[in-house]
Amino acid sequence: MEPTCLALLALSDEHDRFASVIEKGRRALSSFRRPDGSYRLDRGREEAIWPTALALFVESALGAEPRSLEVTVASLLSFQGRGADDPKAAAMHDIDHQLIGWPWALGNFSWVEPTAWACLALERAGHADHPRVREGRRLLLDRIAESGGANYGNRRIFDRPTESQVEPTALLLLALQHCPEQDRLQTSIRYLAESAKEGDDIERLCWAKLALHVHRQNPIAAAGLADLDQAILLANQSREELDWLRPAPVRLGLMALAFQVERRNVFCLPAAAVPVRLVSAPPAKTQKTFGERARSAFRTLVLNGAARIRPLPGETAVHIAGAGNYNADLADVLCRQYESYRDRVPLAGKRVVLKPNLVEYHRDRVINTHPHVVAAAIELCQREKAAEIIVAEGPGHCRNVEHLVRASGLGDVLSHYHVRFVDLNHDEPVKTLNLGRLTGLDYLYLAHTVATADVLISMPKLKTHHWAGATLSLKNLFGTLPGICYGWPKNELHWRGIDNSIVDIAMTRAPDLAIVDGIIGMEGDGPLNGTPLAVGALIMGCDPLAVDATCCRIMQLAPERIGYLMLGHGRKLGLIGENQIRQVGENISSVTQPFATLPHLDALRMARRA
Repeated sequence: MEPTCLALLALSDEHDRFASVIEKGRRALSSFRRPDGSYRLDRGREEAIWPTALALFVESALGAEPRSLEVTVASLLSFQGRGADDPKAAAMHDIDHQLIGWPWALGNFSWVEPTAWACLALERAGHADHPRVREGRRLLLDRIAESGGANYGNRRIFDRPTESQVEPTALLLLALQHCPEQDRLQTSIRYLAESAKEGDDIERLCWAKLALHVHRQNPIAAAGLADLDQAILLANQSREELDWLRPAPVRLGLMALAFQVERRNVFCLPAAAVPVRLVSAPPAKTQKTFGERARSAFRTLVLNGAARIRPLPGETAVHIAGAGNYNADLADVLCRQYESYRDRVPLAGKRVVLKPNLVEYHRDRVINTHPHVVAAAIELCQREKAAEIIVAEGPGHCRNVEHLVRASGLGDVLSHYHVRFVDLNHDEPVKTLNLGRLTGLDYLYLAHTVATADVLISMPKLKTHHWAGATLSLKNLFGTLPGICYGWPKNELHWRGIDNSIVDIAMTRAPDLAIVDGIIGMEGDGPLNGTPLAVGALIMGCDPLAVDATCCRIMQLAPERIGYLMLGHGRKLGLIGENQIRQVGENISSVTQPFATLPHLDALRMARRA
């Protein structure tokens, strides 16, 4: 629905010329409209209601009859984010949890992007002064970082400021275009004007132009518009030269909208609009029927019973190989390690999906799986005569994964090997029975690329994690669930319990092979703000639980204290006992390094304050 909405907005600038195409697009969009007025992907997750605001904005902009919008307006007003369960959460995250906006999916917290779209759509429909819209604007103002801008989650976590992002900042500024508190917006306008031109990403450039144009009376915004058109053209030319990317209707639509602003910026809202009449939305289905609850309980009983009797081997093998730096012949290292697993995980003739860990990109931080390790895995698959190799990721922190791939250097690897990349966040969802049952979800929606892979290889970075304790081959599976179903960040998976979610995903679609980048790991406040620590090892295995337990021992973290490892062991997902894991290659003691975890850093901070 998102590319359809942006394409309709872009084509509407020449409505007569594209009348037949627009009509087809509107018919397609209307096919997703439910009786309660919401818009939801038929083959996607029922709870993912965030496209409702986009569809309402589009239909309002295209001049739909107000009467036809009444139920959708009512439906959108009925959706609201949930408050924080933990009274200490506000102090931890430095945001006002009493402010309620809009969530990505029902039953989740309020976030900047869905709240901004809802405010835009409702103001376009003539309800700028509705109490929900006024509160939504207050929430957006509250989410502005001290240095300007906003990101996909919170301003701060554990007393560390999070990094603002261009796209949510642009949407926030669009939604606040008639906000009288211009002083609060000044820092965000400055951030957007300065950050947009860093790099050559079409999406960032186009959203920046659309937002800065709306605020063009501001001298900083006006100056930021200079040369943006040329930058967008050059970015598009650069993108077209990349053979690892597929056509992107979202980016084409954004480009068309950005180049139209002098004639018509569709995001410039009228000072006053004729309000759509407020009606009561048809009651939405919020609870399971008795029959559905009974069937769910029966499935849980059967699957839990099956987990208890799942047979496990007496032992498994994890291979540790020394690798001093990223310029070593890593492909040769992986090929030698793979000799221990060829019989269990054959690659010849298979469709192989490599799932690295891309969270965010910072030039001065060791966050992501190193591109050279991914390159070595590609070479391994090529030497083994894999039929197809795909690199895929669906990060929870950043919607613009294309930017992450290019900025991190992974794009150069993909170009060199002519390997395709798939954005799992926007991949086709596949409704899959949840075999873990710990989260209370009957089904998980997996990315099609992952669900249909012959071989899935999880390729994490060796890191500690401020919530999970450690983030390794199993935590890396969060990126296999599409953001279009779970939002950004994939907060519901955290709210239902990170440990529960990790085990549920792994029980439903475990990786066939794990390759952990431990050449340089991250200790402390991972997965983003920790400190690099050289370990000099690559770790491989076909039992992801055993691989992660071994990695914890390398970091001198007791596996028994990592919640998802113990949960997974209880569900017979794999082995974690040291006497059950046969070490191949280097002895574990030769690469062991004590990793600091967040409690150590907290104690250090308290000592410094004292």
